[in-house]
Amino acid sequence: MTATTTAAPKRREPELLGQTVVVIGGSSGIGLATARRARAEGAGVILTGLHADDALQRAALDLDALSTAAFDANDPAELKRFFAGLPKGIDHVMVTAGGPHYGRLLETTFDELRHALGDHLLLAIEAARNAADRVRPGGTLLFMTPEGGRASVGAGSELTVAAAFPALVSNLALEVAPVRVNLIAAGFIDTPLSASLLGSDLEKRRDQLRATLPIGRVVGPDDVAALAVHIMSNTALTGATYKIDGGQQLVSA
Repeated sequence: MTATTTAAPKRREPELLGQTVVVIGGSSGIGLATARRARAEGAGVILTGLHADDALQRAALDLDALSTAAFDANDPAELKRFFAGLPKGIDHVMVTAGGPHYGRLLETTFDELRHALGDHLLLAIEAARNAADRVRPGGTLLFMTPEGGRASVGAGSELTVAAAFPALVSNLALEVAPVRVNLIAAGFIDTPLSASLLGSDLEKRRDQLRATLPIGRVVGPDDVAALAVHIMSNTALTGATYKIDGGQQLVSA
C-alpha cells in the first residue's frame, strides 16, 4: 500500500502588496469599497473627501489610512495643491468624485452644463495633469463614468459624458504613458448616492433589477471595487473602458 500526501494549497500573494492607492472620493460608496479592497490586497491607502467629516475619519480609522485630505476635487487649484503634496512613486489613483446631473438640456443653464461636464471630463484632465509625475511607470489612473445608453429626456448631460469619456481616456493613456489610464462605466450601483437620488423608489428599483438582470441580483460597490483592483494589478490594461452593470445593457431594465 502506498501512502499518499495532499499538498497544501499555495497561498496567494496579495495583488497590491506594498503599493500605495489614492482614492479621490474615498469616504463612502464605490470609493470606500475600492479602498477597502485595495487594503485587503496589501496596499496602503490615501483617502480624500469633499469635507473633513465623520465619514472620512471613520473610513481612515477603519482602513488605517496613510493619510486623508478634504478638498473640492473640481477646484483646479485645490487639486494641484493636493497632488503637489504627495510623494513621488504613488502606484494608483482612482477618481470617483463628481455626482450625476439630470435635467432637460434646454432648461439647464450654461453654468450648470459646464459644471456637469467639468465634474467628470475636466476633472479627469486635471487629475491626469497633476498625477502624471507622481504615479510610477506602470501605475494606474482610474476614472468612473455612468454607462451610456439610449437617449432619454433628462439624461442628456450624463449621456454626453458617457459618450465622450472613453475617447478622453484613450488619449490620456497615450499622453501619460507609461502610466496607465482606464475607465469604469457603471450601470446602476446600489450605493448611498443611489439611495439619496431614488428615495422611496429605491426598493422598487432593486426589485426590478433582481427580476430582470441576467445575474439575478443588484450590482454593489464591492463588485466595482473588485474590477478596480483587477485593473490596477493587471499591467497590460490601458486606454480601455470596462462596463459593469450586471448585464443591464442586454435587457430593458
